[in-house]
Amino acid sequence: MSAIAFLGQGWNFPVAPPPSGGALEYASGPDKVAQSIWIILDTDPGERVMRPTFGCGLRRYLMAPNTTATRALIKHDVQIALATLEPRITVTDLQVTPGDDPALVLIRVAYLNIRDNRPGNLVYPFYLE
Repeated sequence: MSAIAFLGQGWNFPVAPPPSGGALEYASGPDKVAQSIWIILDTDPGERVMRPTFGCGLRRYLMAPNTTATRALIKHDVQIALATLEPRITVTDLQVTPGDDPALVLIRVAYLNIRDNRPGNLVYPFYLE
């Protein structure tokens, strides 16, 4: 089975028409996995009508203080969401740290693609305000 067959192929995220016109751009393999992780982190449960439990729900932390407790709750929610919604990866490291801005939280996800043990990582900036 090829990596594309296992890891998937779909529309590039965010969906946008190509500058030259024509067909939409597609992402596949490890790029598609990274885009899927981003979509999970960027989606609230209930936002998708046909998949009401899909998403991480980070927006519930808007206006929360940037404290150790808030970051621990965010980390827990991200761990649960990725373990439940993204079966193509194993999360090897997850860090939620304050950013340069007092309202910024950086979510660093390191993972392995299960199919080929290829490592990947993603930094998702989340603003609490």
